[in-house]
Amino acid sequence: MTSDKPVRRSQADRRAETRAKLLEAARGLFIEMGFAETPTPEIVRKAGVTRGALYHHFADKADLFRALVEEEAQAISVHIDRETRDVADPEQAMMIGSNAFFEAMLVQGRVRLLLEEAPAILGHSDAVALTRANGSEELRGGLACALPGHSPKQIDALTNLLSAAFDRAALEIAYGGDRMTYTEAMLHLVGEVLDGS
Repeated sequence: MTSDKPVRRSQADRRAETRAKLLEAARGLFIEMGFAETPTPEIVRKAGVTRGALYHHFADKADLFRALVEEEAQAISVHIDRETRDVADPEQAMMIGSNAFFEAMLVQGRVRLLLEEAPAILGHSDAVALTRANGSEELRGGLACALPGHSPKQIDALTNLLSAAFDRAALEIAYGGDRMTYTEAMLHLVGEVLDGS
């Protein structure tokens, strides 16, 4: 016999749901209007929560934006890891990971949030640190495995340079560049780096 009584959700569940609503509402508005043009009352209204709920979860609009960007960067990292997890050959993993990055960046609005808004809102150093803590770590790990004779400083430099090239290619694709052309160019570039070892 089943009970008709509603299942009571825990306080933690309710908090997580409110936080998720705020992030989802903010994501749509930041993509549509940009960070600067998005008023916090509109985020609250769209999320269907109180202003107090916003400030319970986030210090301010910039803190909300940071949390959103962290989620976006983490989603890219998870996608790349899932695609490359069972690939034993380091060079093949680098190529598959490159494709996985471009697939992940096709998610609507992600390029704007990570590559346009984040550096402007968080500052260059914080935006780079955030992506390095997520997506770039896969690239660095792949390079370190594929180029075992390189020093950590060399791997860091290659990671930074290739990350910049990947980001530029993602921006070009987002603004109408041919995805296949840019993907092939990046794979060629990665291949040259690996072959030059």
